[in-house]
Amino acid sequence: MIHQLRIYEIFEHNKAAFHARFRDHAARIMRTRHGFRIVAMWETRFGERTEFVYVLEWPDEAAKIAGWAAFMADAEWAEIKRVTHAEHGLMVGQIEDRLLTPVDYSPAWGRSLLLPDH
Repeated sequence: MIHQLRIYEIFEHNKAAFHARFRDHAARIMRTRHGFRIVAMWETRFGERTEFVYVLEWPDEAAKIAGWAAFMADAEWAEIKRVTHAEHGLMVGQIEDRLLTPVDYSPAWGRSLLLPDH
């Protein structure tokens, strides 16, 4: 298994529209058609910037590459992006994409590392 971290810069003036688009369309298309496993999603602030952050889990790098290629070529997704851009303007600014490699002392995903009291 590999994990992918995605960070999108989003904008306050159309943040609600971004979340509706991701929740109602992008996540559905990713999961049901293209093999995406969304582990968790967050919203955060970094300085003056609002960010949408999510983690994906993939069986391997080949599955990640194939999944993204299929999603980006999806006709329904292309139309949703076109319509929402026309209605709300640019919804995503800078995108960061990182492959997360666990260190040998990392707990399993979803479990905390409990340290003994000192």
